This record gives sequence, C-alpha cells and structure tokens, in this order.
Amino acid sequence: MICIGDLCIVEPVTTDHLADDLLRSAARLSRWASRHAAHELPWAQARVLSLVEELGPARITTLAEADDTSQPTMTTQVQRLEAEGFVTRTPDPADGRASLVVLTTAGTEALTSARRARARTLEPVLADLDADPEQVRTAVDLLVRLVEATRTAAPQPAGATS
Repeated sequence: MICIGDLCIVEPVTTDHLADDLLRSAARLSRWASRHAAHELPWAQARVLSLVEELGPARITTLAEADDTSQPTMTTQVQRLEAEGFVTRTPDPADGRASLVVLTTAGTEALTSARRARARTLEPVLADLDADPEQVRTAVDLLVRLVEATRTAAPQPAGATS
C-alpha cells in the first residue's frame, strides 16, 4: 500500500514481489539459523553433505554446479569432509578416471545433528510467532511444494524475461 497524505493506493501483489520477498526471507532465515545453531559442523560443509544426500553419489563438478561454486572450492570442501570421515570417494563406474563423492554413516549422522541444531534454534521463534499453527503448517507445505517444483522447472537464463 502506498499512501500520500490521506490517499492510499493498494499495490497489486505480483509474483516478482512475492518471489523476491520469498528468496530474501528464506536466505535470511537460513543464515540466522546457521549462525545461531549450537553445532560444530560449519554450515558450508553441512550444505555439501546435504547436496550429496540429495543427489546421491556425485562427481565434484556436479556438486560444484549444484552449489553454484567453483570446482576448486568444492574440492577443498570435499577434502575437509573426507578428512572428517563424512564422505568417501569411490571410482566412477562410468569413467574410471573420475571419482564419486559418497556420504558415509558418520556424514549422515553429522548432517542430521546439524539440521536438528538449526531446528532447535528456530523452535522458540516459531513458538512465539503470533500465528495459527495451521497457517505455519500450510506455509511450510507450500515451501516444500515450491522446492519440489524447482526440481522439474526449466531454469530461465540469467537476464531472461518472461
């Protein structure tokens, strides 16, 4: 709503505004939870573990693309995770020269623990939120559906307009 003096105009809700608000809010919420969670696993490493869990055994280049980072940066992250015993590398059956990053049991446990720590950080905020629990559940369900939809959506090139 835009008001000038006593004159107020209701702005139409556009998907551009909704998408921007959603992306900014989700990013801020994720950063806040990561920053305040009582957990030793750096969130960058938890993110890589999460990617390996989601994608299954994957090459470093695939992980780097999925994380929108460089191959050398992903290599460093994988080396750290491997040193901790959270991932292993196995030969790629499709190309013996390449290797696949595989989540270990310890990696799954570390990821689960990191996720629980982030959730525990957010729980008191959710409890204090002045919202009907059903509304919160509906919002979460919509976010889950949105994430699912992005898995099949064809991304538009940067700068493209619809």
